[in-house]
Amino acid sequence: MRYHIWTEGCQMNVADSEKLEAGLAKLGWEAASGPDQADLAVVNTCVIRQKAEDRAIGYMSRLRTLKQKREGMQIAVMGCMVGPRTDDLRQRFPYVDVWARPQNFEVIIRQLMPEGDLGGEFWPDTFPEPKGPTAFVPVVHGCNKFCTYCIVPYRRGREKSRSIDDIAREVASLTARGVREVTLLGQTVEAYGKDLPSTEVDQRKPDLADLFEELSRIDSLARIRFLTSYPRDMTDRIIRSVGELPKVCEHFNIPVQAGDNETLARMRRGYTLEEYMDCVERIRKHVPSAALSTDVIVGFCGETEAQFENTMRLLAEVRFDKVHVAAYSPRPGTIAWRHMEDDVPQEEKMRRLYEVERLQERISRENNQPYLGVTQEVLVEGVEGDPDGQATFTGRNRANRLVHFQAEGAPAIGELVDVRIDRVTSWSLRGQMVSAVAA
Repeated sequence: MRYHIWTEGCQMNVADSEKLEAGLAKLGWEAASGPDQADLAVVNTCVIRQKAEDRAIGYMSRLRTLKQKREGMQIAVMGCMVGPRTDDLRQRFPYVDVWARPQNFEVIIRQLMPEGDLGGEFWPDTFPEPKGPTAFVPVVHGCNKFCTYCIVPYRRGREKSRSIDDIAREVASLTARGVREVTLLGQTVEAYGKDLPSTEVDQRKPDLADLFEELSRIDSLARIRFLTSYPRDMTDRIIRSVGELPKVCEHFNIPVQAGDNETLARMRRGYTLEEYMDCVERIRKHVPSAALSTDVIVGFCGETEAQFENTMRLLAEVRFDKVHVAAYSPRPGTIAWRHMEDDVPQEEKMRRLYEVERLQERISRENNQPYLGVTQEVLVEGVEGDPDGQATFTGRNRANRLVHFQAEGAPAIGELVDVRIDRVTSWSLRGQMVSAVAA
């Protein structure tokens, strides 16, 4: 029996798909090259943006046509499209055999094995098969923030942390199979541990810094990354641990969403611009070399031109290394969808989006200039062309900047190498490998 999984959306969705793949492999299923060869087709959906939802629905329509031609083919839909109630979805898409909420993998397995005994240890010890030297590892699921524009808390539920031991076992399993770098995932990753019991030693709840320390003890693990951050959960203890632990990369992704306090209040982000800037200042104090990236939404309900200009001033002042920008689109079921007017015209949203992109292209290029002539540690993640001839290798430095480089010889995927940077753009660094990094 064969399966095919189509994944849309964030790194958490990627991790969910890989977890399901591991479960199906445990049952003896094999991956198919495409849905037309699959006995089970899984659609892992994202609805954070309208385009993502549209792509998922379009793919489901394609599967409907395939199912009509392939007797016995089953379709499963999982991810953030699936909420607590599925009556409306079942009416809209009657050809789908099973609906599964995020992380609720057992529903899909039960569809395949209605009488099977999975046992209580099926999922806790079912770890994904790595597809390269990097891997995503969810550490806290769900979100308690309930921002007015966001559907995630309604789909992924409240924050629920995994135990440090459980995460360490997964990371050890991944590194035993070639992974050198892990990215710890959470909708608000610094919320990790708040729902766990206090330790017996000091009666303190474990936090992300404790997790960093535990994972740093895994010898074959070279790097630790983490996302996504939330300003009010970012403690000095966590910040200092990033600066003090050699394996934790000095990169923070802290979405601001808007640079205006009135807009932040309408978004119900839970912090002011002043609190956000205090978080940035504390990071730059304790980790001077830290790279900062952020997320911005333009055209949110009621956003005036003056409020948008406040966001532009913030971006110019902080000078983020990378900005992910999106135009607001209402998501059914959210607070904004129920109670706010989507009153910024689409053309105006796109104008503001392009303004942010133009500003950030210049800032990113300027931020990359100091790398010229500097040697950077790069984890080799891929190669294009003939490794024994003229090939371009790809990886990232500790600051999460994309690096393309040439090398004499063929460095192995997963190897840490030193690359001297001889060219920069807004989006990447380019250079020449000078040596391998000692393990």
